[in-house]
Amino acid sequence: MKNSGSANLIKSNAIWLVFIAEVIIFAIASGGTFLTPNNIVNISRQVSYYGIASIGMTFVILIAGIDLSIGSIITFVNVVCAYMMVNMGMNMWVAVIISLILATAIGTLNGSMVASIGIPALIATFASQTIFEGISYLISGGRPISGFTPNFGIFGRWSVGPVPVCALIMIACFALGSFILNKSYFGRYFYAIGGNEEAAELSGIRVNRVKYLIYALSGFFAGLAGIVLLSRSGSAQSTVGKGLEFDVITCVVLGGVSVNGGVGRMSGVVAGVLIIGSLTNGMILMDVSEYTQMVVKGLVLAIAVGIDCMSKKHQSS
Repeated sequence: MKNSGSANLIKSNAIWLVFIAEVIIFAIASGGTFLTPNNIVNISRQVSYYGIASIGMTFVILIAGIDLSIGSIITFVNVVCAYMMVNMGMNMWVAVIISLILATAIGTLNGSMVASIGIPALIATFASQTIFEGISYLISGGRPISGFTPNFGIFGRWSVGPVPVCALIMIACFALGSFILNKSYFGRYFYAIGGNEEAAELSGIRVNRVKYLIYALSGFFAGLAGIVLLSRSGSAQSTVGKGLEFDVITCVVLGGVSVNGGVGRMSGVVAGVLIIGSLTNGMILMDVSEYTQMVVKGLVLAIAVGIDCMSKKHQSS
């Protein structure tokens, strides 16, 4: 019994052991540069925006869905928020609030296509991805937009002591996501729908309404990630979010959230975000090419999904 308990403890925390092993490897390979305070702060800034976006993606994957529009929402928020501040002279806070409302509306649109019309999530969110990527380009004309008020740096450049504000925003978002999953009845609905949508419907859960909520939350968190990224970069680019949905999905699946739905914890997603962030940073320090990084991340995603599928097959046999 004692050995069984130890085995279960190791299994449930395996993702954190992988993270620790990764840190040790990069610390040795970089000659100690990886663990310098400046680099740790840099990693926290790098992971903040896709860490925030991963919370909404976690909710979506928990119901066995997918949201490919996250990267385009991040781009759209970048361009729209920058345009309102620079070209329209709008107050920073008003521009941020409007941008988040628009991001949430895009998520709600995804939810309506999936829940009300019945379009598969893969197709619905891919359509949104394409549409809003194009709209972002039309608004910006393909040109960067910069020249924000210095106060806009609060979201991505400022720090509270040694801790970046963007990292604090990410931590607060993870705490909120964990509360929703573990302490609210909505969280129980997410797991129930992902486990068996038909049974959830028969038990009285309004599945379509929950899907609306989940995709709206995914849009909101992607929008917030877009604000953080815009503040950090200081310039809106019409391609800034391209491919970010891939990193976000990798973080979530690597963190133990099953692509089949109904299984996953927010703490695992935190570990997944840290692993991907550290992996990217470590490869950059070791001067690994961008294309090799893509190969490595693709392999990580394939292995994570493969393990999840084999685990599901083993449980059903």
